[in-house]
Amino acid sequence: MTLSLQKRRALQQCALPDGAFSMLAMDQRGSLIKMIDAANPDAVSFAQVGEVKRDVIGVLSPYASATLLDAEYGYPTCVASNALSGATGLILALEKSGYEGDPTERRTALLEDWSVEQIRKAGASGVKLLAYYRPDAPNAANQEELIAEVAAECTRWDLPFFLEPLHYSSDRNAKKVPNAERRRLVIDTAKRLVPLGVDVLKAEFPLDVSQTSDEAEWADACAELSDACAVPWVLLSAGVEYETFYRQLKVACENGASGMLCGRAIWKEGVGVSAADRSYFLHTTATQRLQGLGYLVRALARPFTDFYPSTEGNDLENWYTADTA
Repeated sequence: MTLSLQKRRALQQCALPDGAFSMLAMDQRGSLIKMIDAANPDAVSFAQVGEVKRDVIGVLSPYASATLLDAEYGYPTCVASNALSGATGLILALEKSGYEGDPTERRTALLEDWSVEQIRKAGASGVKLLAYYRPDAPNAANQEELIAEVAAECTRWDLPFFLEPLHYSSDRNAKKVPNAERRRLVIDTAKRLVPLGVDVLKAEFPLDVSQTSDEAEWADACAELSDACAVPWVLLSAGVEYETFYRQLKVACENGASGMLCGRAIWKEGVGVSAADRSYFLHTTATQRLQGLGYLVRALARPFTDFYPSTEGNDLENWYTADTA
């Protein structure tokens, strides 16, 4: 695998010095609004959402190798308030919150008036796209086309493409899928979508751990995902409890993962409380959680440079006159 010098530099900005990823996610919108006021989400204001994001990012971003934000609430609030650490990489989400279409045939929509070019101009080090996807869904080809288009734009603007595919049930009466199906979906998705131009895969844990507590089975599934994925993959938390995510991340990194891009497992208890209580929680428990996960990643994760080895020996003279280096 090769990278342009510009993409390589951007991944360096998102990674720890050894090349592993300990990244913090705070791009939630619809789900965060419900966390702030589940009884009356329509009454939640821009300022309320921005305040939560500002507080979380202001405390935690110095402990992350990169921070994932949204354009609507997170970026303007955290940059304007100087909450976002200048020493951490920045990834910006491209998609609109939620999905369109039937729950059994979900479509990803891009945020209007927002683009990869604008993400580059915003000073970001990466682009993230969340895509609901099932290889067997009737609209799978349409989702693949969208992903390929975004990948091409990321190549055009020399920004790493972080793809977050999420599976879903094809049965409208069942929210979860059986573990055998989940494992197949997560792994087949990696096989089909990564070759479209993905630089880093933000992957779901390939098993629902509420259905199996066997860590040997977890390890086997993570190893299979690593074998299927030709690029670095990092683990998302999907809102599980911190203790569960810590166990998942340990198994994942022991079996080929390159780290994490984690949000709610770290900071969710700081939402829906007073500003004073949120501050205390973020400075104590949430900080300890992020630091603990970072130590784990440093010890166990596979660096992205294993996938994108140094090109120092290549002809680098006049690199800036070419499309890639």
